[in-house]
Order: sequence, then C-alpha cells, then structure tokens
Amino acid sequence: MQAATTRIHELEARLEEMRDKWVRSEAEIQNVRTRSRREVDDARQYAVQKFARDVVEVAENLRRGLASLPPASDSDLPLAGKLREGFESVERSFLGILERNGITGTDPTGALFDANLHQAMAEQPSADHPPGTVMQAWTSAWTLNGRLLKPAMVVVAKAPDGGDHGARPHAEATGAESLDKTV
Repeated sequence: MQAATTRIHELEARLEEMRDKWVRSEAEIQNVRTRSRREVDDARQYAVQKFARDVVEVAENLRRGLASLPPASDSDLPLAGKLREGFESVERSFLGILERNGITGTDPTGALFDANLHQAMAEQPSADHPPGTVMQAWTSAWTLNGRLLKPAMVVVAKAPDGGDHGARPHAEATGAESLDKTV
C-alpha cells in the first residue's frame, strides 16, 4: 500500500509539473500572438514612412511657393491673385488627404522647445519671448500616426544679453548657432 501511495504522489507531482508547463506554454503562445499582431499593425501603420517623408517635402515646397506669390488682394495683379487662390485650394485639399492618412503637420511657434519634435537651427535673444520657447518656425513638425517623420526647424528664444537669469535654451544642447553666426 505504501508503494501505491508513493507512486500516486509521484504521478500527482508529475501531473502538476506538466500542468504548470502547459499553462506557461499557453501564456507564451498568447504573448507571441499579441507581439505578432502588434508588429503587423506597426508594419501596416508605418510601412509608408519613407513615402510619407517625401510627400511632406512636397507639402513644404507648396507652402514655400505660395509664400512667394503676391497676396490675393493685390489689385494690380489679378491673375496672380487667382493663381494664389487656386494653389491655396490645392494645398488645403492636399493637407486634408495627408491628415486622412495619418500625416499631420504642426506649427510649433510659441511652444516650448522640445528636442523630440524640434530641430533648433538658431537661438536669438528676445525680451518678448521666454527663454527656451520657439520664436519662429522655418518648417512644421510632421508626424505619421503620432510618430515623428520630420522635426520642425525652429529659432529658439534665449534671454537677452546681460539677463541670462540662469536659464539656457535647449537649442544650445542641440548645437544650434546664434543668429549672428552663419547657420
């Protein structure tokens, strides 16, 4: 009887060990499924990242072209005004298409400098802006479904000369040049 009881305890221990291995295997399989699903979703969402960067260049070039046209209200050049209105309509449509596909542009002017979203091209002394804020944006920050595609190129405010107040703009940490230097 003792041998049978010992054998039953051994078999129960093995059964518990096998049950534990089975539960761990099931958990690992579920983890693999979840990880694979997440990787497929990421691949689907960000597979167009290179293309999106190229398209963002087109949007920025369109904006630069529009900025070079005379204002639509200029009565001396009615044709240029109509061209401007037409291109502005094209730009609105184009930006709408980009947004529907997860590509968004953000103008950081007035925001605090964020090295994750902005590239400091210069820093400039300013009494009108708090140190470390974006005074001017040369380009917008572009994201694809929340992931940075292209940082905004910005000019960051710093304390006026003689009034540093102990605050150093983040632009210095990125190697930004002062506006009085060649960028």
